[in-house]
Amino acid sequence: MKKNLPELLHQFTGTFEYELLVRLMLLHWKHPMSGDVDYCETLVEVTAELLLAASKGERHFEDLKPGDMNLVAAVWFVEAQAFETRDSGGEKVQAERKAWLDAVRHSLPSCFCDPGDLDY
Repeated sequence: MKKNLPELLHQFTGTFEYELLVRLMLLHWKHPMSGDVDYCETLVEVTAELLLAASKGERHFEDLKPGDMNLVAAVWFVEAQAFETRDSGGEKVQAERKAWLDAVRHSLPSCFCDPGDLDY
């Protein structure tokens, strides 16, 4: 039986390591709001909710089945939704947020496709 990755990841969401990985993603790709504690806490919480929804079959990407949702794609999706629905911090911050989204997607394209399409 195939394991449900988002279900396993959701079990991980209450740990220090989960929050650390989310914050490291923000720092590594220079997200402009990585120093905003409230923003980071919200991102951590909403990503956990998205992983739970994916574990129950909710689809968030055309090319990624719900059972294949991974942490990188989940964080990216939550930020993409927030980016689309809010104008936070003015044009400079919005441009930096867009650059973060582009950098993550470009750096880790394998996180956004069907794992069966990958040649290992």
